[in-house]
Amino acid sequence: MRLTDPAVRIPSGLRTAELTLRPITADDAPDDHAALMETRDDLRLWEQSSWPADDFTVAANREDLAGLERRHREHKAFTYTVRDPGDSECLGCVYVFDTRATFLAESTVTALGDAAWEDVEAVVFFWVRRSRMADGLDARLLAALRAWFAEEWAVERTVFVASEPFAQQVGLLEGAGLVRRFEYVEPGKPGRFLAYS
Repeated sequence: MRLTDPAVRIPSGLRTAELTLRPITADDAPDDHAALMETRDDLRLWEQSSWPADDFTVAANREDLAGLERRHREHKAFTYTVRDPGDSECLGCVYVFDTRATFLAESTVTALGDAAWEDVEAVVFFWVRRSRMADGLDARLLAALRAWFAEEWAVERTVFVASEPFAQQVGLLEGAGLVRRFEYVEPGKPGRFLAYS
């Protein structure tokens, strides 16, 4: 069964003592924009692009988030905002895709070892705002995500992806004991993306 199959139950969120995940909405644009702009240098490495530009606006972000909200609602891709427990501040984002998402389907994937891309059921990306990386929130979010996918998602084979130029996140995944299973190159992107499980 594929992640995008309407019969697959998608968790509504995650709550720990330190953070809350819930589906992102267009109304999150101001808080999300603040986190994006604080973290823009890291996100450009994460995205392998010039996004977000220095003049990226809240209105443009609202438009982007409306699209993410719609795809989540339509069961095509799933985006969660990472919030503080009181839901007053954006701490980052988590994105979950099926391998048939257009950008992944158009990528050139190389398997390392005997792993098979066709067997992967969920591809997970995440970022944490820069001010919270210093206190290790990204590592704690990764640990929470690993437990969440193991316990609550109707998938067995999940990979976590880092952009190779974003060395901090590559080190985070490898430091958590995850093993690189795949490398892929997206059309129009200059470097590789690395997928771990």
